[in-house]
Amino acid sequence: MMNKNAKIYVAGHRGMVGSAIVRELERQGYANIITRTHKELDLTRQSAVEAFFAEEKPEYVFLAAAKVGGIVANESALADFMYDNMILEMNVIHAAWQNGCKKLEFLGSSCIYPRMAPQPMKESCLLTSELEKTNEAYALAKISGLKYCEFLNRQYGTDYISVMPTNLYGPNDNYHPTHSHVLPALIRRFHEAKLEGKEYVTCWGDGSPLREFLYVDDLANLCVFLMNNYSGNETVNAGTGKELTIKELTELVAKVVGYTGEIRWDTSKPNGTPRKLLDVGKAKALGWTYKTELEDGIRFSYDDFLNNPMRAER
Repeated sequence: MMNKNAKIYVAGHRGMVGSAIVRELERQGYANIITRTHKELDLTRQSAVEAFFAEEKPEYVFLAAAKVGGIVANESALADFMYDNMILEMNVIHAAWQNGCKKLEFLGSSCIYPRMAPQPMKESCLLTSELEKTNEAYALAKISGLKYCEFLNRQYGTDYISVMPTNLYGPNDNYHPTHSHVLPALIRRFHEAKLEGKEYVTCWGDGSPLREFLYVDDLANLCVFLMNNYSGNETVNAGTGKELTIKELTELVAKVVGYTGEIRWDTSKPNGTPRKLLDVGKAKALGWTYKTELEDGIRFSYDDFLNNPMRAER
């Protein structure tokens, strides 16, 4: 268990996941949280990361920093997604090990599981077949990070763990019109369509893919729970165990936003992976389950979008 005064470094604290982890740590009374902005510490610079760890010596690390984006962003910047993610995670994990970090938690993503993995996806299905091509570069980088944690455990006896979140959403999300994930993109698109009085909104694909969504504050709660209650080489899935079609999701977002126009589908655009549902039995067996239902979470997210105008600028 982490002492309430233990020195805890949250990498990526300005992002959606990292900021949620900071909120959860503060909610639980942890008083010694270390953060650095990208300007203060570029995690892709090995010498800077090594100097930071040598000076601060954090006892616990939550590695939530990453270069992330939706299908368009991933396909248009394959090399950037692979390099930036691989180099930053290797720098942080290696420096943590060099400086005697007691425990590190690495944040993966369900998109790194095989494209046609058996559903729902168990943790053991990792690397059993081909990856989804639209995010292969990101997936390879993330797989390398969680495997490096495993290999350090096996070779040096460290206590480094990984968690595999499903699709996330919530406060501090990215609502960029082309570089965001599906749920925040829909919130922005329907909000703007409502303001502009558009008769219809066009969405990508045919609406048939099945997706699972987890509210980011629920993930943060699990992250702290796992840091205190789990050790092991195998990752832990983070999700709700529930899924819906993209079509159902768009209709739900439109309802929450208050858009009443028509929803059309552009079938010339890619659907992405047909289905991504996590088997969350492992987390449940450890004593954890999610709290926020999807419609409530979307409403919280839309309120955050409305109350923070700068969200729409990213």
